[in-house]
Amino acid sequence: MSELPIAAIDRLIRKAGAERVSEDAAEELGKILSEVAIDISKQAIELARHAKRKTVTSEDIKLATKTMQ
Repeated sequence: MSELPIAAIDRLIRKAGAERVSEDAAEELGKILSEVAIDISKQAIELARHAKRKTVTSEDIKLATKTMQ
């Protein structure tokens, strides 16, 4: 199960244009988004460590997303 609230995922899918969203669909997208977020976070942590920092910055997140594409 995702750590993201199902209601928030439902709103994202509706914002993309869906009229109705099943709970299963919202849960599945939540799982996928959580996995992607963890992967990006791990990469950002490595970037911060490489820069000899303990704090992950927004720049680390941005750079991590670019390297994952």
